[in-house]
Amino acid sequence: MEALIPVINKLQDVFNTVGADIIQLPQIVVVGTQSSGKSSVLESLVGRDILPRGTGIVTRRPLILQLVHIEPEDRRKTSEENGIDGEEWGKFLHTKNKIYTDFEEIRQEIEAETERMSGNNKGICDEPIHLKIFSPHVVNLTLVDLPGITKVPVGDQPKDIEIQIRELIFKYISNPNSIILAVTAANTDMATSEALKVAREVDTDGRRTLAVVTKLDLMDAGTDAMDVLMGRVIPVKLGIIGVVNRSQLDINQKKSVVDAIRDEYAFLQKKYPSLANRNGTKYLARTLNRLLMHHIRDCLPELKTRINVLAAQYQSLLNSYGEPVDDKSATLLQLITKFAAEYCRTIEGTAKYIETAELCGGARICYIFHETFGRTLESVDPLGGLTTIDVLTAIRNATGPRPALFVPEVSFELLVKRQVKRLEEPSLRCVELVHEEMQRIIQHCSNYSTQELLRFPKLHDAIVEVVTSLLRKRLPVTNEMVHNLVAIELAYINTKHPDFADACGLMNNNIEEQRRNRMRDLPAAVPRDKAAAGGSQGGSVSEQTDGGTGNWRGMLKRGEDGAPGDRAVAQPPYPSSPQKGHAVNLLDVPVPVSRKLSAREQRDCEVIERLIKSYFLIVRKNIQDSVPKAVMHFLVNHVKDCLQSELVGQLYKTALLNDLLTESEDMAQRRTEAADMLKALQKASQVIAEIRETHMW
Repeated sequence: MEALIPVINKLQDVFNTVGADIIQLPQIVVVGTQSSGKSSVLESLVGRDILPRGTGIVTRRPLILQLVHIEPEDRRKTSEENGIDGEEWGKFLHTKNKIYTDFEEIRQEIEAETERMSGNNKGICDEPIHLKIFSPHVVNLTLVDLPGITKVPVGDQPKDIEIQIRELIFKYISNPNSIILAVTAANTDMATSEALKVAREVDTDGRRTLAVVTKLDLMDAGTDAMDVLMGRVIPVKLGIIGVVNRSQLDINQKKSVVDAIRDEYAFLQKKYPSLANRNGTKYLARTLNRLLMHHIRDCLPELKTRINVLAAQYQSLLNSYGEPVDDKSATLLQLITKFAAEYCRTIEGTAKYIETAELCGGARICYIFHETFGRTLESVDPLGGLTTIDVLTAIRNATGPRPALFVPEVSFELLVKRQVKRLEEPSLRCVELVHEEMQRIIQHCSNYSTQELLRFPKLHDAIVEVVTSLLRKRLPVTNEMVHNLVAIELAYINTKHPDFADACGLMNNNIEEQRRNRMRDLPAAVPRDKAAAGGSQGGSVSEQTDGGTGNWRGMLKRGEDGAPGDRAVAQPPYPSSPQKGHAVNLLDVPVPVSRKLSAREQRDCEVIERLIKSYFLIVRKNIQDSVPKAVMHFLVNHVKDCLQSELVGQLYKTALLNDLLTESEDMAQRRTEAADMLKALQKASQVIAEIRETHMW
């Protein structure tokens, strides 16, 4: 199982090359307040002075420290290969292959790199420094040293320094695969430990928190840390380990870490003899090594799955970016053909990517034809905008100066044309809606179907322009055809239409039935011919004859004069025709009166209205059927048939090749990044695959 930590270190190296945080690797994160001894604990684990020391905030960037244990024979072999003189050495990621054997030089490089990114004031930076230490005196560990928690900004620090540091700490300890090393000074109250507080916020059940109590030798006289180390004050699941660090005076006097560890052992034996074997730096190193190995073993299956899933995702992403273009002519033709085919398939409903959020393409056009357009036509009232007085006026105007014996056909034609004309606007609106949907299909094809087009923005814009232009050219032609369909209906009112003839026959039967009923209701003492003759004297000249059907209109009029009319028109009370007992000024302009319609007028209006309604429904049915067919033929099918030839004719030109196939500026960069990440993931997958099951137990 010892082999697991080097495996994680290898994975860390692999992902560091691409600068990715997408994989959360197991590591130990050191958390504590400022000057609580975090860096001293790390130096004790390394056994050398490698970290910048001092008062105030010294660690201002995260330091990812990888400790690699090497055997003596491996050390000799590596030393010969790299020309290293010494048994321990370090390497930084940012200095590539440069090897440091002088640990003072490593400390200076950390200080220089910190100032380079964080400035020379007291500010912090979240960009980590990667350092790898090779030594026969260390155990395999991966540790992260973070800036200490502060409360009050000092020097040139920003006012929100506390928030910045907390966010930086949470970025690392929120990783569920990390072990939190909470460092607290022994000369402070354990209950006020900021390190344990932030650890508990992300690790509520304490499964991945280990507490380290530093500065055991600086406690007040007469007090000790026995209760704290035994876990009686605040219990910590993974344990509490006490250590003794070097003082600033020891550091100034160049006291070595080896001497410090020896003194620490002596202090523990003297002060805490019963706990000496479970405290101290060496025990801490072994404990961290064991915890990290077990933690890696638990995380490894999930890590392996995550890497494989990400590799598949990046492979798919890389495929969507496409390969660099070699044969531009063939690529252009292929993209044009693919777009045209996808456009047609979207209309036909056989597209590769089916939209689930809303209707699009052919389905949307079908919806426009049968739902939007169909329902709009059905909502058009056959007699909308026509009042009874309009109908009556049209009948009178159609007769000229002579009173009419019959209802004039001209009035029916005039009125029915006026009603049919109302179908033109919804028909043209239908064309407009289909045209808009054809425009939307262009965007649909670009976004979902032909990802390659997004690589070439100029080609994409050119294709959109060509298709839009083609649609724009077809719009007037289609509108003209739809206009003509309505004009055709207006050109000839076919009163011999079978459906119309049936309606007229049914209506005549109804009128005849009403006539019989009214004749039956006349008084029996009055002979029918006399009654007719008497009725004709009181009526107007136009009411005396009815073209061979007898003078029953006068009788109907008398029979209904007392009954309330169906429709009355509220207008100023001026007489429109001379009546008995009233003097009429012939110079007055005739104005419609507020009166009941006579029986004949009412019947004539009803006849015209029924005829209009009957004929309008026939025309509406024709329009509802013919407009979608015209739109399909003149717009949809024409665009489908001509799209590819139009695109090829406009765009497939040698002069345009280089310009159209210019990739967007960031596409090449994104392709490179995706390729690098895929390579890193594949390498990581190989590293994990090398682990045998026997290594894990």
